[in-house]
Amino acid sequence: MKRYLIVLILSVFVLSCGSKKKIVTKKNAQKASLSKQHATKVNREKTIEDLDAAEDIDPVEVPKIEPPKSAAAYVDRYKDVAISEMEKYGIPASITLAQGILESGSGKGRLAVEANNHFGIKCHGWKGAKIYHDDDKAQECFRKYTSAAYSFRDHSEFLVRRKRYMKLFKLEKNDYKGWAKELRRAGYATDKKYPEKLIFLIERYNLTQYDTKVLGEVVVKNEKHIVEKGDTLYSISKKYNIGVNELKKINGLQNSLLHIGQVLYVKPLPKH
Repeated sequence: MKRYLIVLILSVFVLSCGSKKKIVTKKNAQKASLSKQHATKVNREKTIEDLDAAEDIDPVEVPKIEPPKSAAAYVDRYKDVAISEMEKYGIPASITLAQGILESGSGKGRLAVEANNHFGIKCHGWKGAKIYHDDDKAQECFRKYTSAAYSFRDHSEFLVRRKRYMKLFKLEKNDYKGWAKELRRAGYATDKKYPEKLIFLIERYNLTQYDTKVLGEVVVKNEKHIVEKGDTLYSISKKYNIGVNELKKINGLQNSLLHIGQVLYVKPLPKH
């Protein structure tokens, strides 16, 4: 009997321990499950944050777009973008388009085709996607964009936000020659003939007409006229009701030759 009681007590003890062990295990499992769910949520949120932070440094897919067939076609494709940038940032559309033609080879260059980089802008601390290309040195780092429009916008931001280009924005918006020279002086390009190349392109493709689209009302208000294709001293004098000789006198002209983009003052001199 005594032995039976001892066995009974031991059995109850073992069953009791086993029952508690199962309950503890269930609670631990619940805790472990909740902990795992929380960890998953935290990791998911962290992953989302990491993706957001890394959005600008992930590689970008550049859409395959047929490059313009010529410089004229390039101007036709991007003139509205350049005008829009001029309205927003004050950079002459003529300068933007000329730089785009020159730097991108009218959109046919490798940087333009593979990276949508139309202005040869190097990384300079850029955290976005990159492409490496031989320039002044082998395999230099250049910015890579998702679209050409993004490249035009970054070009505007690049000039506006750097102190070395501040003098550009003190120039008249129709002074494309001054802008071309100051860009070289400020260090945009190392080519000594950079200004002359920009000026040639602006005059060759009559790019000042796009500046005029933005400045038209301002030009009249300031009593200036920007020479366009087909203008003559006679036609300008008729437009502003001023004599040809007077027009030549106030602008210091020795002859009747004009060039596209030339700025003429059209207000008659005061009578004495």
